[in-house]
Amino acid sequence: LDVSMDMWSYFHTCLVSIWLHRFYIYSAVAFGISLWIVIQFTSTRTKRKVTEPGTANKLGNGCAPPQAQEVHVAGVKIFYGSQTGTAKRFAKTLAEAVTSLDLPVEVINMGDYDPEDGLAEETSSRSICVFLVATYTEGQPPEGAAWFCKWLEEAASDFRVGKNFLQGLRYAVFGLGNSAYVDHYNSVGRRMDRWLWMLSASRIMTRAEGDCNVTQSKHGSIEADFEAWKAKFLTRLQMLCKGGKKPCSGKCKKGKCKSSGKQSKEGSDHEHGTSEHENTEAEELFETSSEEEAGGTGSVIDVEDLGNIMGHMKKTKVLLLGGYGAKLNCLMICAFFSGYKLIGSHSGVKLCRWTKSMLRGRGGCYKHTFYGIESHRCMEATPSLACANKCVFCWRHHTNPVGTEWRWKMDQPEVILQEAIEKHQNMIKEFKGVSGVKPARLEEALAVKHCALSLVGEPIMYPYINRFVRLLHHHGISTFLVTNAQFPEEIRRLEPVTQLYVSVDASTKESLRRIDRPLFKDFWQRFLDSLKALAEKQQRTVYRLTLVKAWNVDELKAYADLISLGKPDFIEVKGVTYCGESSASSLTMANVPWHGEVVSFVQELARLLPEYGIACEHEHSNCLLMAHSKFQVDGEWRTWIDYSRFQELVREYEQSGGSRTFTAAEYMARTPPWALFGARERGFDPLDVRFQRKNKARDISGC
Repeated sequence: LDVSMDMWSYFHTCLVSIWLHRFYIYSAVAFGISLWIVIQFTSTRTKRKVTEPGTANKLGNGCAPPQAQEVHVAGVKIFYGSQTGTAKRFAKTLAEAVTSLDLPVEVINMGDYDPEDGLAEETSSRSICVFLVATYTEGQPPEGAAWFCKWLEEAASDFRVGKNFLQGLRYAVFGLGNSAYVDHYNSVGRRMDRWLWMLSASRIMTRAEGDCNVTQSKHGSIEADFEAWKAKFLTRLQMLCKGGKKPCSGKCKKGKCKSSGKQSKEGSDHEHGTSEHENTEAEELFETSSEEEAGGTGSVIDVEDLGNIMGHMKKTKVLLLGGYGAKLNCLMICAFFSGYKLIGSHSGVKLCRWTKSMLRGRGGCYKHTFYGIESHRCMEATPSLACANKCVFCWRHHTNPVGTEWRWKMDQPEVILQEAIEKHQNMIKEFKGVSGVKPARLEEALAVKHCALSLVGEPIMYPYINRFVRLLHHHGISTFLVTNAQFPEEIRRLEPVTQLYVSVDASTKESLRRIDRPLFKDFWQRFLDSLKALAEKQQRTVYRLTLVKAWNVDELKAYADLISLGKPDFIEVKGVTYCGESSASSLTMANVPWHGEVVSFVQELARLLPEYGIACEHEHSNCLLMAHSKFQVDGEWRTWIDYSRFQELVREYEQSGGSRTFTAAEYMARTPPWALFGARERGFDPLDVRFQRKNKARDISGC
């Protein structure tokens, strides 16, 4: 016990002593920490001095050897688009100058380069991309650069391509033009600069322009303009090699890059009087954001999400459609942004990305897998850009007009079809000479065989839709018509089409209101009546279900009830495609289901529908097909279409005045093994070669 007391007394004395001298202890600890910080700071500075390359170790470009410093610039790639050879000559001259800095350099003809495959890889290559491009007749790019520019334009304007698709790519643009052609001076270089910026690529310096007009050239000739820009570029390149990160010397905003002060005079934009002012206004018109709310216009067309575009309408020519005063301008702007071609006052046509894919032997869309269409011979069009819904997943972001009845000037079906085919063929012809395009398929693509009436809007609203469909059939073109289930009477009056779709985006009244946001007050009754009208059809019918995670994936029993109501031949179930941010929708990537989740949903749905089975799968489109058991003959699925037989049947129907009807079973065809659900190919045609993008995170999604 005495020993314990002694120990306690000893510790007590120590604790009291520490407490009494705590100030000295705190001071000692603070001094130690300060000394440690000083030592660390000194050693770090010493290491930096040691690693800095001396004069003897410096390379010609001012960069440190790889073992001494991180490589900030891996090389330079010089792309040129030339009609007369000037841009090519400048590219070789620039390459020689870059080579003298001991940097790898590659000169690339835009006509021999595949931007879809290559540019995405440049985002992580640490190379600097330089674009030397001339402006040819009427503001068009040189023939060799046409496809490069076309792809860049479509990627920049397509909502299905991510805004950050080229984030990480560093670039500079030098345009070649002649200011004597005021209206189109260096327009290609300016547009290319804008498109790259819209895809989140980073300028390393202000765009520059060379002028063949010696009286207006800033330095007396286009060669002198190029030499002046080249000197600045090389200086900037050396700075980047040393780790400089400032993107450019100017102010980058809304796709334009303007230097301040003296530099602005040597920058990219020439001043050319009235024409330049008009060009600036035009640029501002197409730079406005759809996220800004538009004021009321009193127009019949609902243009809620067009933003400031409507504020510029008075600056452009206004075309009145009939007596309703609806403005064509918004349709033209929609077409500009979406990459489709406007036809007349209410129609449009666009080249589907799957058409491009199949032209190059990289596989077709899900309709090729499910129904045997030839994707490269399919024309995506619509006779009505207007729609009665504003769906949250609309790839157009609701910049097309909406309405509940037809209020536009009527274009004749013959005119629409003729222009649609001509514009489609012109877009196909642009692929001539493009790297990877198969000549045989290019030739086939000029003869349209299928028409997907699903581009945008509600095709069935067009009052002459039956005449239009008949014209397509007379041209030997099959018809895939999509409707949003808000026009039941029009569905009943519709004459036979190859395949009639109804979009079933939700299974309950409340979820349909949230997802489709219909304009009709009696939308639910119209929806149910449309499904009943579909059940009366004898030709092929399809329900198209778009799954939106956290919105409509938990309504299996309700979906099964709707399927019993409409009795479709097929049910397509597809995961929603995220089309980018929009003020009109709260949809995010979190709402996109994985393919495995879509498969699980379909399997659960199939258990509730004994008359249906899972027939096909197209993994790339995140889509599966359920088919009625009547399409399973002798144990084999027959979801494909005998298109020749369909054309025979529809001719007999028309010749008999509608008395000779026919059913879906009369023109079905055997589904190939590779297209079936569970096949090793997962819906990819083995006759084509699947292209796997190196950076899968940057892959373009879409149907």
